[in-house]
Amino acid sequence: MVAEGDEVCVIESVKAASDILAPIDGEIVAVNSKLVDNPALVNEDPTGAAWFFKLKVDDLSVLDDFMDEDEYQDLIG
Repeated sequence: MVAEGDEVCVIESVKAASDILAPIDGEIVAVNSKLVDNPALVNEDPTGAAWFFKLKVDDLSVLDDFMDEDEYQDLIG
C-alpha cells in the first residue's frame, strides 16, 4: 500500500534525479519493466508506453478533483 505523497520510484537524467510520488492512496498492482530496459520511453511516448506503475485506487471519489487532459492543457497554455 502507498499513501498520497509516498515516494514510489526515482527517475534519473544526466542532470538530476527526481522522486515520483504516489498521487493518491492505493496499491501498486503493476510496474512497467520496459522503462528499466528503455528509459528513453519517458521522452518518446510519455502518455502511452512510458507509464511507471498502475495503482488500484482506494477511494475513486478523489479522482473527481483531478484535471482531465483538456483542463490541464488550458492550465499550461
